Formats: sequence, C-alpha cells, structure tokens
Amino acid sequence: MSGRAKLGVLVSGSGSNLQALLDACARPDYPAEVALVVSNVPTAFALERARTAGVAARALDHKTFGSRADFEKALGDALEAAGVEWVCLAGFMRLLGADFLGRFPGRVLNIHPSLLPAFTGLHAQRQALDRGVKVAGCTVHFVDPGMDTGPIIAQAAVPVLSGDDEAALSARILEEEHRLYPLAVKLAVTGAVRQEGGRTVSSVGPSVDTAGLRNPGEPG
Repeated sequence: MSGRAKLGVLVSGSGSNLQALLDACARPDYPAEVALVVSNVPTAFALERARTAGVAARALDHKTFGSRADFEKALGDALEAAGVEWVCLAGFMRLLGADFLGRFPGRVLNIHPSLLPAFTGLHAQRQALDRGVKVAGCTVHFVDPGMDTGPIIAQAAVPVLSGDDEAALSARILEEEHRLYPLAVKLAVTGAVRQEGGRTVSSVGPSVDTAGLRNPGEPG
C-alpha cells in the first residue's frame, strides 16, 4: 500500500480511543490517517474531538433506519465514499454483520477492555472484578460477526489491585488502551499482522514491552 492508510473510526461515546488514534495520526511518521469519524449517537462527544482535529465527522443515528441492514449499508456507503480502507471501532456499541464486514475483509479492528477471550461484551471490567482475577487488560482484535470473538492482534495487561472498583480498574486499563490501539493499527496497516484462515499471522517477533506488558511490543 502506498501512502498513508485511510482509517474510518466508528464511535458511540466520548472517544478517548479515537483521540489516541488522532494523536498518533498527527505524527508524520505514522502510516495512517483518519479520513472519517462516524457515530451512531448524534450527541457523542467523539464527534467534537474529530472536528477539533480537522477530521470529517458524521452522525448516522441507527434508530432512524428501518433495519440493521439498512443502517449498515448506509454506514458502509459513507465510509467507502470517504476512501476508507481500514475501519477501527473505538467504543462503537453496535455489532456489525457479515455483509458490512465483507466490504472491508480483514480490515476491521476493535479494542476491548479485557484479555480476550475472557469477559466479552459489556462491563468487562466489572466481570473481571466479580470473578476475582489478579490480572486484567485490553485486547485489539480483528472483527468477525461474533461479540469480541475475532482473531487477536495485540494485548496489554495490568494488575488488579486490592481495593479496586470498576472505575479504578477501568482507568488503569484505559491508559493501556490508548497505547495499544495505535500500535495495533500500525501493525495491521503495514501488513506486519494480518488475518488468515480465522487466525492472526504476524511477522513481528514475540517482543514484549514489559513496562506495560504489551505483546507485541513496539518493534525494535
């Protein structure tokens, strides 16, 4: 791929992971740029983050569509019209169907606040605390039609401390999300990782950034 890969970022809320991607894309050596931000929630603060960064932003309220298929068709049309090559879910609270994913085969990524395959779905941090785990974290994965079930690209771990509540653990995980997502996107758009036969194939060695227990770490 020549030039910088064009990202479409899908959001539903405040957009802190969107901000991490915008900040990464502002660096001249980063291999991607955000071409369009789309929210299914018209009031999402993430849209303001995009506009502040000078990035095209659009609201597509899923409630105004007659069906999920109609919404996803409009979403895919908007992304393709903006020249989007890769789609990044950043707090996007909708499952995407096979027809949408087929328009961007192997090029849709998501970040989830658990060490998948543990604790899929909503309130992953609360699930982790309820089960008494000692290590939590976040995962970037390729998206398939399931809920947080696609092949894993990268993970980062954080300790669960005594006295943690959901807010404290979520904040600690979120710090790692902001580091991990731009790294994983970089690996994907440069071809260092790819989805093949339902698995992630990587040309990156088994490096580990022990400061954050991120695997893969930044290539040396």
